[in-house]
Amino acid sequence: MKVWIPHPTGPDLLGELPPGVTVEVVEDPVGLSSTPTGVRFWVPPFLAGGDTVALARELPDLQVVQLLSAGADAWVGRVPDGVTLCDARGVHDPSTAEWVVTAILAQLRAFPAMIRAQARREWAYAEVAPTDEVAGKRVLIVGAGSIGSAVRARLEPFGVTFTMVARTARPEQGVHAVAELPALLPDADVVVLLVPLTEQTRGLVDAGFLAAMRDGALLVNAARGPVARTDALVAELRTGRIAAALDVTDPEPLPSDHPLWTMPNVLLTPHVAGSVRGLLPRAYRLVGEQIRRLAAGEPLINAVVDGY
Repeated sequence: MKVWIPHPTGPDLLGELPPGVTVEVVEDPVGLSSTPTGVRFWVPPFLAGGDTVALARELPDLQVVQLLSAGADAWVGRVPDGVTLCDARGVHDPSTAEWVVTAILAQLRAFPAMIRAQARREWAYAEVAPTDEVAGKRVLIVGAGSIGSAVRARLEPFGVTFTMVARTARPEQGVHAVAELPALLPDADVVVLLVPLTEQTRGLVDAGFLAAMRDGALLVNAARGPVARTDALVAELRTGRIAAALDVTDPEPLPSDHPLWTMPNVLLTPHVAGSVRGLLPRAYRLVGEQIRRLAAGEPLINAVVDGY
C-alpha cells in the first residue's frame, strides 16, 4: 500500500507500520510531472489550495484522504465516490483550546492595550486599570465537539459557568441546539465559536446574532472566518459595544487596509491557534493509526459525514 505524506519528518512519527506499506514524502503533489498510480492513502499538505484538492480525483487507486486539519470544508463534496475523507479531530484540541483561553484572558485583562502602551514606553495604569476578569463569567461555547470540551475543561478552574451549543440539542448532556442561540446570547459574557464551516454555519454570526449579544460581551472566533459576516462584525465592533478575539477572518489573510487591524477592541492573530510544536507528533500518530486500520480492514476514525 502506497502512502503519501507531506512532511519529511513524518515517517519517523508514524510508528510501526504493517508489511507492504510504503511511505513517500510528497510535499508538493500538484508539482509532479505525471499522476502516479498506486496511492491508496493520501495526507495532503496543510491549507491545501484548489489544485491540490482537485488532485484527489486524479489518483486512480485512492481510498483515503486523511487531513491534518480539524476542518474539512475545502474538501467536503470534492472527493470521488468511494474515497473516505477523514479529518484530524482531536489532534488540535490542546492547542486550539489553549489559544481560546489565552485570547479570553488577554482581552479581559487588557493585555493588547498594555502592549500598545509598552510600545509607547508609557506606564498606562490609569488607562487600563481596573481590568475585567474571567472569574464568574458566563461562557457560551458554540460548537460542543472535542475542542469545545477541551476549552471547557481548561476554563472550569476559573470559576466560570458554561452553556454548550451544537447543531442539534443533546438534552441528556445539557447541550442546546443552534436554533436556541437568540435566547442564549443575551446572557453570555463570552461567546466562543468552534463550529465547522458548512452551509449551515456560514454567516451564522450576522447582524442579528451580534445585536443579541450583551453589552460588553467578548466574541472569540477560533472556527473559520466565514462563520461570521465580516461587514456585520465590523459594524458592531465600531460601536465599541462588544469586543472580539479573532484567529480567523474573512478574507484571509486580512488585507493591510482592513478596519479590523486598527480597532482597539479587537485582538487579531494570523490563524495560528493550532500551530504548535507538538502538532506534527500528534497528527502523525493519528495518521499511523489510520494506516494500520486500513491495512487491517478495520473501520477508520474521524470519517467526515455531511461536512461534520
